[in-house]
Formats: sequence, C-alpha cells, structure tokens
Amino acid sequence: MPSDRFQALLPQRLDMLRRATGLPVVFGGAVTPGHDLVLSSFFGTHGTSLRGLRIGTGRGLGGTAIAMGTAVRVNDYASTRAITHEFDQMVVVEERLTSVFAYPVTVRGTVHGVLYGAVRGQATVGDRAIRMAGAIAQGFAQDLDMPSLHTQAALRELAEVTKLVGDPVLRERLRKVHRNLGGEAPVSVPTGLTPRELDTLRLAAVGASNREIAAELGLSTETVKAYLRSSMRKLGVHNRTAAVHAARSTGAL
Repeated sequence: MPSDRFQALLPQRLDMLRRATGLPVVFGGAVTPGHDLVLSSFFGTHGTSLRGLRIGTGRGLGGTAIAMGTAVRVNDYASTRAITHEFDQMVVVEERLTSVFAYPVTVRGTVHGVLYGAVRGQATVGDRAIRMAGAIAQGFAQDLDMPSLHTQAALRELAEVTKLVGDPVLRERLRKVHRNLGGEAPVSVPTGLTPRELDTLRLAAVGASNREIAAELGLSTETVKAYLRSSMRKLGVHNRTAAVHAARSTGAL
C-alpha cells in the first residue's frame, strides 16, 4: 500500500479523531518501506519537534503499537516501563504530553501507519477515545484497501463480459483474471448500504452510542437513528447488533 495515499488521507482522519474524542493533541504518520514510522501530520502540538520524527519498530509508543499490531495506551508517558524512552525530550519535555495512545492502521495484517491521541496535565485518555480511534482506524484501513472507482467499474464490466462468453475455456480464463485482479472481494456493497450508513454501523460496532456517533460524524442523533433504521431495513434485521453482524457477513464492515 503506497504511503502517499495514507499521507493524503491522514490529515482528514486526524481531524475526525480530534473532533470525535475532544482530545487536545492528535498526530500520526505512515510506515515507510524501510518499516520506520515517520510522523507527518499534527493537531494541537506546541512546536515542531515531533515533525519528521522517525520511529523504529518496537521503539517508543508508536513502535510498540506497530510491533504488537494493536493499540497501546500509557497514562504517564514519562514514567511507564512499557515502552522505550529515547523520545522523551520531544514528547515529555517539549510537548508536555502525559497520557498518550497509539493506534495502528492495519491493512491485511500489515501496519501502514499510526494514529496518536494525547492529553497534557493530570487527565488521562479514556476508553471512549480508544473506541473512537479504533473505528476511525478501521474505516481508514478500509479506505486504503478499497479499489479505486475506475478499478471497480472495470471489474464489474469484466464480470459482465465473462457471463456472455460461450467458450467455457475462455470463460474460465476470464474468471481467473477477474479473481487475480481482486474480483473475489466485493466491488460494491450488495446490501445497498450508503457510505454514511456504513460509517454509522462501523461506530456502532465498537460500542459507540448514538450521541457519540453523531459527534464523530457531525450529524444529529435523529439522523443517526434514521441511518441505523435504514441499515436494519436493508439488511433485513431488527436491531443494531444484528445489523452490525449482517454487514460484517457481507464483507461491508
């Protein structure tokens, strides 16, 4: 997955994280081909000491998140023994960050970048912020893994053409080409769910309330309820838990 696409989407995702969680500091970066994390996008930082910082796998909080493949949170960055401390000058002294989390963005088992959230002073990052970060990271990963619109259209066209071919040998060859190009994965959501309905279900899947979903997506709670109702209707289920399960079973989530 090219890091330039990650970099292009990163500022928007960090802004979503900031708005959804209310955290004063969020930042992140992409993993380079050499497997280092390079911090590149920031909201709420005091200076530029973190900009361009290169973090190796297993080093600091972000490197630990990459090595473990899961979110890592510390309540007091300066004193925790769970991470290495070669970045304390920037994180603790210059930015005065205390409670910090790092959430990896993982596509098909490979970490392509990390989202951070942090606070200063005595406050700590709560579970709700981690849930929101997880939903945003999951949506980010799906956007990175999604074929382009042109690729989707080409795959649909190839599938239709394949159906019209009478020669069984040629038809099977075309099907193989279709599979090799990613045609086995859904190129459109068969349920007819809209992007906003999917966003709503994605947040519901990590336990967000209607109010939290509304805050994250910039909607009213009534609009969120409407999206959930329409999703349930399209999926043929009667509650949000079943809707999440059904959407996952189709590959939509």
